[in-house]
Amino acid sequence: MISLIGLPGSGKSTVGRQLARRLQLPFFDSDHVIEQQLGCSIREFFEREGEARFRDIEASVIDALTQGQEGVLSTGGGVVLRPENRNNLRDRTQVVYLNSSPDELFRRLRHDKNRPLLQVADPLQRLRDLYAQRHPLYRETAHFSVDTGRPSVAALVNMIVMQLDHAGVLSSR
Repeated sequence: MISLIGLPGSGKSTVGRQLARRLQLPFFDSDHVIEQQLGCSIREFFEREGEARFRDIEASVIDALTQGQEGVLSTGGGVVLRPENRNNLRDRTQVVYLNSSPDELFRRLRHDKNRPLLQVADPLQRLRDLYAQRHPLYRETAHFSVDTGRPSVAALVNMIVMQLDHAGVLSSR
């Protein structure tokens, strides 16, 4: 299993889908799995039940999804906040950190109303705060890191495939 981590908007789902297609592996999006279990959007659940309850469900889904199946897993941006998630991802999967600057993310997300953590007065400052808090956790969890910057999705997929191939991860399949 190859897992993608990074801040909201870093491209985990988009890149993950293309990476899975390229490697001919199934694609899993932990946020979609969670929404299927909840029967509502993460945003609705967040507002109704709070972040702590959401993180409990997320930890359970990550534990289940990392139990040895092959595939590409896109995770939620806050997955690294729980030590058990970091451990499960790092120990059971090959983790790729899609590293994006807060300014780049703001450019991509400034009109997105579906991200609960960014529905604040100053979303750019919120992204900077999230980066400061989570970047060390992403780096601790990741086996590989790719700076997203401005490359196309195809270029990012190529960069990830080259890193995985160079590390011998793909030859073991």
